Amino acid sequence: MILPSEATKAPWSAHHQRLHRHLLRRPELLPSGDSLLLAVSGGQDSMALTVLLADLRRLHGWQLQLWHGNHGWRVEAADQARALTAWAEQRGLPLRVEQADPAPVGEAASRAWRYGCLERVALELGCSHVVTGHTASDRAETVLLNLARGSHLRGLTSLRAERALTQAPGQGPRLVRPLLPFSREDTARVCRDLAIPVWEDSSNADRRYRRNRLRAEVMPVLEALHPGADRRIAAQAERLEEELTDQDQLLDLALQGLALACDPSGRTLARRALGQLGPANRRRLLQHWLRRHGAQGLEGAALEDLGRRLEPEQGRGQQDLAGGWRLRWERSTLGLQAPGDPEHGDG
Repeated sequence: MILPSEATKAPWSAHHQRLHRHLLRRPELLPSGDSLLLAVSGGQDSMALTVLLADLRRLHGWQLQLWHGNHGWRVEAADQARALTAWAEQRGLPLRVEQADPAPVGEAASRAWRYGCLERVALELGCSHVVTGHTASDRAETVLLNLARGSHLRGLTSLRAERALTQAPGQGPRLVRPLLPFSREDTARVCRDLAIPVWEDSSNADRRYRRNRLRAEVMPVLEALHPGADRRIAAQAERLEEELTDQDQLLDLALQGLALACDPSGRTLARRALGQLGPANRRRLLQHWLRRHGAQGLEGAALEDLGRRLEPEQGRGQQDLAGGWRLRWERSTLGLQAPGDPEHGDG
């Protein structure tokens, strides 16, 4: 373990110490010596993350690359990108700026464009990890949005500290969120204490977006009732994530008993044996099975509906999934077809 006193003439504060100790406890998040691609919006969370990681490089040996995306939604965005570029140059931090063309429509399209760019740039630059500035406040908001939408239990663990950036298991860069122990109030304090410039995104005040409305109208009420609510909600999501990770080991064993030997890929299950399980266990296994093979999981209501359609008396059927995947079931089997399978798309 390297102590701050061993470093030479570099900024150090209680904020540096807090993040440093968190990363020592979780060395798998940002392994020493790795090349990191930081997503920098210019807002307080990403700016706090950038400065703290840049100052901690001497202890962890990382190589840092920065990426900034301009969605093309705001007239001031180009000026902010230029100001951010000048700041990064002063700090000796390489920054790549990209502008969406055409501008994505809606939150989902914006997110898809942003993460698609981050994956491509990380691969080009040889970065093993893409790092974002999500905080406990972001995670609490995501939990509440998913809960209100009727998400499956796993949706309540969203914004994990680490996950694959793509659905392909074991391939490509990892997505890491090292600031989850911090709240949005904490990152504001970091920027204030360390005199870090912040470029506000005016679209964050637009209440047409669900997250902005939740942030402006719901979270203040929860914080007034129970100060620190965002951190506790995020901590609960962390505990649930740990429980589900352990549960995955048991689900893998259960799937081995349901998989048919005639299909070595594991994409065919014994439907009748699956139907003998209780509804909750059946939903858990189906969700786990889909994720294990790279298919997108179903939301809570859709998963319950699929469970009902798989009851033995329902006979044969099929269901299309996101990304070109398809489920087909006969009287005794349930099969998962990947995009491009020879039989895929023959009705």
